[in-house]
Amino acid sequence: MKSFTTLAAIALIALTASVHADTTNSTGWLTQPLSLAEALNLALKQNATISKAKNDLEASHGLVVQTRAIALPQLTASGQVEKLDPNAIESVSGFSQQQTRSWNTGIKLVQNIYMGGRMVAAIKAADVTKVQALANYRTAVANALLNVRLAYYDVLLAEQLVTVREASVKLLAKEFDDQQHRFDAGTVPHFNVLRAEVAVANENPTLIAARNSLRLAKNTLVNALGYNLPREIWDDIPLNLSDRLTTEPYAVNVSEAIQQALNQRTELTSLRQNIKLQKLNIVDAKSGYKPVIGLFAGYNWHSASLLDPIELSHAIEGWNAGAQLSWNIFDGAATYGKVTQAKANYAKAQTELDDQSRLIELGVRSAYSDFVQARETLESQSKVVELADEALREAKARAEAGTGTQLDVLNAETELTKSRTTQVQAQHDYTAARAKLERAIGADLAPLK
Repeated sequence: MKSFTTLAAIALIALTASVHADTTNSTGWLTQPLSLAEALNLALKQNATISKAKNDLEASHGLVVQTRAIALPQLTASGQVEKLDPNAIESVSGFSQQQTRSWNTGIKLVQNIYMGGRMVAAIKAADVTKVQALANYRTAVANALLNVRLAYYDVLLAEQLVTVREASVKLLAKEFDDQQHRFDAGTVPHFNVLRAEVAVANENPTLIAARNSLRLAKNTLVNALGYNLPREIWDDIPLNLSDRLTTEPYAVNVSEAIQQALNQRTELTSLRQNIKLQKLNIVDAKSGYKPVIGLFAGYNWHSASLLDPIELSHAIEGWNAGAQLSWNIFDGAATYGKVTQAKANYAKAQTELDDQSRLIELGVRSAYSDFVQARETLESQSKVVELADEALREAKARAEAGTGTQLDVLNAETELTKSRTTQVQAQHDYTAARAKLERAIGADLAPLK
């Protein structure tokens, strides 16, 4: 009953999500600050992958009902009206005891009480199917939310890279103006002006590319959130993200992380349930070797053979009850083939679980390795921007004092831009690597039994 309640609650969420879809697709969201938590909540309501997963979950509820139907009684109603050719009725000396018109109707209740273990297997399979369906749903949600997190981080990265490139262009443009003034004053050759102008021109394409990356990142995030963009918005989406890339320390014990992943990853939960299903399928297949025993009861009405069949008051009625047995003594080895197939699928399911367990362990190790690389890169860049900024200041001071060259200043400005870019990229890579590691561990998932 608890599992049915869970399925019903999730189905209700799926229903209300469609109601919210129209209201959340208004243009008001474009100008409102959007935090990561709000983005994840929106994705739960609107993301297409999650919506399809909800539909699959609802479909699995129907499958559960179908699976259990075999153990429940079956009530059927039937009826027939018949008209015969008088020439087809046997008569003696022109006298016939059968009417040319007849009818019959009735209801029948059948309850199978033994099907060679098939009913028990069906009931158990229904419970297993519910757990497996919920595990598959949670897997889809976790993957979709990870994609939203990464898309959110990509927008933050793109925004900062645009800021870095704009600052670089501004810095180089200032150098160009300074060299132009110095040339006008006759203190530097025209070559210095040309070199500064070339530096600005070379930096502009990187700024253009950074702005394009930002546009694409915003579109990707909006799509992951399940929004329908207004057609008039085609150049730049005025998306306002309120969170920033964070680099808080995150301690991980690899051995414990692997064990947590093996316990909590819903992919493994689904495969474990699949093993149970395949084992129950063997029981179902073997039931073909055994008889089917059932009880039935019914009530029938039919027309009289000697009186007017159309007159309902002449109808003959009565109840019937009894037991029935059927047994396929030989079915052409069909049952043998089903058992063989079921056993092979059971072995395959066990192999899939072992293989997926190894892949998940590998995923945790790989994600941890990427996280360590991102963390070490971030730590190595902690003071690089400060050093590069100080190097630029000294290069300008030396150039003004006549002990340095313009090339030293341009090189220092380039190194400062490179350091800022590397630092921003390192912050993004650390945040993204942590998100992927948390997903690999299953840190946001509670274990399913």
